[in-house]
This record gives sequence, C-alpha cells and structure tokens, in this order.
Amino acid sequence: MKYLLDTHILLWARLDPAKLKPAQRRILLDTSAQKLISSLSIWEISLKFSLGKLSLGDHSPEEFFESMLQLGFQLAEPSPGQFASFYRLPKVLAHKDPFDRMLIWQALQEKLTLLTSDQRLPEYKLHGLLLA
Repeated sequence: MKYLLDTHILLWARLDPAKLKPAQRRILLDTSAQKLISSLSIWEISLKFSLGKLSLGDHSPEEFFESMLQLGFQLAEPSPGQFASFYRLPKVLAHKDPFDRMLIWQALQEKLTLLTSDQRLPEYKLHGLLLA
C-alpha cells in the first residue's frame, strides 16, 4: 500500500512518536508499505520554521528532510498538472488550509492513502479520498 503522510504525521514520526495512534505506528513500521513525503510538506515545514512557528529541535529543515529520507521515506512531488487542476478539488466547509488541500488533491490524483489525524478530512471521502 502507498501512504502519503500529512505534515503533522511526518513531524510526529520524527519528533514526537508518542502522539501517533497505534495504527499509524504500525503503518510507519510496516516495511512493505511505501511511505511518501510530499515536497509540499517540506515547504510547509520550512515556511513555519522560518516564521518561528515550528521547532525542529536541533535540526534545520534540510537536516530534518534528509533524516526522513535516511529512514526510508520517499519523496512525492506534485506535477504541474496537479497544480493546474487543483481548482477542481471540491470545497469542504471549514477547511481552507492550502497545504492540506493540496495534499488531499495530490493523494486523490495519485490514488494514495493519506495518513493523517486531521478530523476535518473525512468529508473528502465522499470525493474519493482514502484515509488511514
């Protein structure tokens, strides 16, 4: 199975694993599962780090990203076509976070299961989003 990690899952996996649910831990430890990090998450982490809204301990965003690759996570980069067609993602009430919405669109377009704890996302299941 292929999983796209929501940014908070990526952060928790590396910095605060106690926040992960048991099912999320099992997925992250499953060697047969492909765990993907969107370049959007790397951008979000770098942006929030630069604004002082996110601490990565003793790591820079570059070091954080490199450590995730060393742990076996793989990079997933949205295509220009995904960016161009993003406007087609249905609007869901009370959910306007552009990073989340683009991760959702990337997961839908690439038929990936989004690994998340975000309680606002199940409404997207009606539009084909797979969640774990």
